[in-house]
Amino acid sequence: MLELRPVCEHCYKSLPPDSDDAMVCSYECTFCKSCVEHVLHNVCPNCGGGFEKRPVRPKEKLLNDPATNKIIYKPVDMGSFYDLDSKYRNIRPEER
Repeated sequence: MLELRPVCEHCYKSLPPDSDDAMVCSYECTFCKSCVEHVLHNVCPNCGGGFEKRPVRPKEKLLNDPATNKIIYKPVDMGSFYDLDSKYRNIRPEER
């Protein structure tokens, strides 16, 4: 089950469970849409995978299966990210 993490790992933007701005990779690394598009170029800095829009859990389901409070805030070191970004930026995620 998705954790529905509460913030963007890069810019710390709030991403509540009903956010339509949250993007996740297959490992559930969570970033806002702006960071995915303009900073990360759809390349996860943690695994090299691509991102998809995070689904929204219905409010009544949040009562029994709430979003996590766990905050992961690791702004991307763009110097270290350069090689990964260069390698995958122009390759579609399903072809990496």
